[in-house]
Formats: sequence, structure tokens, C-alpha cells
Amino acid sequence: MTGATENLCEDAASLLELAVALRRRLHEHPEVGLDLPRTQEAVLGALDGLSLEVTTGTGVTSVVAVLDGGEPGPTTLLRADMDALPMTEDTGLPFASQVDGAMHACGHDAHVAMLVGAAHLLVDRRAVLAGRVVLMFQPGEEGYAGAQAMMDEGLLDRFGPVDRAFAIHVTPVIPSGLVAAKAGALMASADAFRIVVGGRGGHASMPHDAIDPVPVACEIVGALQAMVTRRVPMADPAVVTVASIHAGTTNNVIPESAVLEGTVRAHSEASRKLALDGVERVAAHVAAAHLCSAEVVPVARGYPVTVNDAAAVERVLGLAGQLMGEERVVRMPSAVMGAEDWSFVLQRVPGSMVFLGAAPPGVERPAPNHSNRMVIDEAAMVTGIALHAAVALG
Repeated sequence: MTGATENLCEDAASLLELAVALRRRLHEHPEVGLDLPRTQEAVLGALDGLSLEVTTGTGVTSVVAVLDGGEPGPTTLLRADMDALPMTEDTGLPFASQVDGAMHACGHDAHVAMLVGAAHLLVDRRAVLAGRVVLMFQPGEEGYAGAQAMMDEGLLDRFGPVDRAFAIHVTPVIPSGLVAAKAGALMASADAFRIVVGGRGGHASMPHDAIDPVPVACEIVGALQAMVTRRVPMADPAVVTVASIHAGTTNNVIPESAVLEGTVRAHSEASRKLALDGVERVAAHVAAAHLCSAEVVPVARGYPVTVNDAAAVERVLGLAGQLMGEERVVRMPSAVMGAEDWSFVLQRVPGSMVFLGAAPPGVERPAPNHSNRMVIDEAAMVTGIALHAAVALG
């Protein structure tokens, strides 16, 4: 371990109390989307007094803090997303959300706290820091493409060329303190679709005088699952999930239409295209077989595949092994089907994302990310604080 990264874990541990206090403050007052004024204020307050060049976004409530080192070197982008999810918390924590219908159920409160902690470590090591560090506090990761919005505002150009990029995502289903990643695809693309199946309404007792779209919609759901298993390669997977079906108004009327909504996830652009094309083809032809129509509406072209640069992953996992020991490092055999707008950054800058295990102690089956009962082991933030700093210093 170099002089710059020496004692990082010990110094990160000394910042845990600060990180926990900030994380709990954010957890109590979650905000959703691109407009996070209270969260932005908390981040600005947490950075106040550190010798950083701090700016805020114009179109979104982002925060960017820049630190120039004492020696020439690369520019490193470190990111924390700040937004919560539109859901009601059911953890029973003493610092549970006080905002109806909003909850930090994906660990972004911990992401912010870890990056603020890393800022303290980096400021203290400015003299031995080679290059520049750009700390990116981002709103709107949960479906709002906040990373893209920040890039549209010049994030990757305003402070000179960015040479490398790094982000951490906590997960409570991995043992606390483990760092896991893989080269190549780490997370999936995410697209949404809406299928409107059109029939002809009538009396529920006389389906032969109508064209019932409801059983056709059900058949489309099953056919989509068969399409994925038959058309998308097993080694390059995709997932098609119909998560919502709406039809009709009462029990004795065959409706005119049925509406299906769902998502398509894939680990490559090739499988993404196969699945999206398949949704349109299957819906149209199954509907036609029953004298119905099917209009497939692409609700949103979502996040692309999150692709880790191979060299960046090896470097980060090597640093993690030096900091915590090789037994705390996991090289993942396969990607996960969740999606991330960090993917937009990795399309332009070589870099990586890693998962940080944060399973709460003594819990046999922890609730996963996006659960209304998700809790984390806050002590895992020590690893995240140290690793953020090590990536910039190493």
C-alpha cells in the first residue's frame, strides 16, 4: 500500500459517526426525482468547511465538488446518487422516513454519506493526491436519468477531461463489507413498454357476439415468456416482465380493450434488440390470431447496459484487496438484471461500479434493494469511504 493510501481504513472508521448521522438525516427526509432541495442543502452543509470548489446544477439539484491535488495526475470522477423511491417505508427504524410515500430503499442515503466521508479523507491527503477529484452528487437516478442530465450540463467537460470514473452501490443481500464486481456487463439495460389490445365490447354472457381482449392479453403474457426462452440466447439473457394488466369496469361487460405494461431487461444491446423486437412481433400476431389488434407503445427507451471497463475493475478490486484483504473481494460470475444510469457515464469514461455488501447483522434473509423493509449495516460504510478515497489516490 502506498503512502497516500496508508491508514485509509482506520481514518475512514473515525468518520463513521459523521457518515451515520448524515445518512440518517437523509433517510428521515427522502426526496424523489430531479428536484431534491432539502437533500442538496444537506450535502452542501456536510461539505462546508472543506477546501473544495463546490458548484450546484442549474436545471437539476446536483452538487459537484472539485479537489485539486498537490501533484499532476489523472482526473477521477466519484459519484453518489441522492434520490429516494416513491414508496412507503415499513422498517420500524427510529430514523424511518417522515415523508409519506417516499423512502430511501436503494441505499442512496448511504452513497451520499460515504462520498462525503471520502471527501474528508481526500482533503486531508491533498498534498499526496496526484491529479484532480470530481465528486458528483446526483439526483434522479431512479428512472429520471440524472447522470445524463448532469452530463448535459457539462459535468465531463467543465473541469477538464475525466480520465476515470467510479461508483459504489450498496446491497443488503451480500455479506457486510464484501466488495463485488465483474468486467463487462454488470447491470442490465431497462426499457418499458405498453401494449393496448383492442377487441369489441359486449355482454359477458355472450362472448361470441364480442371480441374479448382479456384472454388475448393473458395469452400474450404467456407467449412473451416463451419468446424469451426460445429466441434470446441463454448465455446472453434478457427478461420480459408484464407487471400490470388493466381491463374492464364491471363483472358483466366484456371491455373494448386491455392494457399491459412491463419492462425489458438485457445484458447486451443484441439481446435487448431481440427482446424488444419480440415483444412487438408476439403481441401483434397473437392478437391477430384472435381478431384483435395490439398496439405496442415504447413508453421509454431506458438506461443502457452498465459496462465495467476490465482494467478499471481489476484496479479497483486490487485496491479493495489491499485495503480489506482478498477474502473480502468477490469476482462476480454474472451480471444482475437491475439497471443504473451510471451506465451513461461509463459509455463515455473508462471506469467501474462495484457492489458493497451491507447485510444487517443477525438477519437470515435481509430485505433486498427496493423493498419497503430494506435496512443496511451502517458499519459497511467504512469500506465504501475508504475505497472511494483509494480509487482517487491509488
